Amino acid sequence: MDFKERILRSYQGEFSAMGAGKSPLPFYMTYPDYQGSTGDASVVRDLEYLQQTFPTEVRKYQRKIAEILDRMDYEGSMIYDEYPDKASMWRLADSIVKVLKNEESPEEQTMSEEEWKKIEAIVQVLLCDEIYKRRHGRRKISYIKF
Repeated sequence: MDFKERILRSYQGEFSAMGAGKSPLPFYMTYPDYQGSTGDASVVRDLEYLQQTFPTEVRKYQRKIAEILDRMDYEGSMIYDEYPDKASMWRLADSIVKVLKNEESPEEQTMSEEEWKKIEAIVQVLLCDEIYKRRHGRRKISYIKF
């Protein structure tokens, strides 16, 4: 018998009044100000706040990715597929890196191919991050309010 079973067995009489098959609420749900999970909106809000702490170079890449995804943000776009194709995501990240190479600053012109591979990995992560925000943060409510 594990710890949880021993605790629940000691309170069996109290829980029988709740009805068959129901388990007790966790303690934090009984707090007067508990409002439950606030959903995707708060997650995206937290994500956007934390993104403000990114280094300036990464934020530059993030802005470029957002600009490119703005052009791809239409109904039926691959970014809204239930399971986006990994190869097409890699191709999109690769094309973003090519755009970044074309717009490179003087200090980026001396970068080696190995450094660009690292930037490509950063771009792939930022791309997935931006797609997540677009898929979950900008949902339109599809029910009618009375």
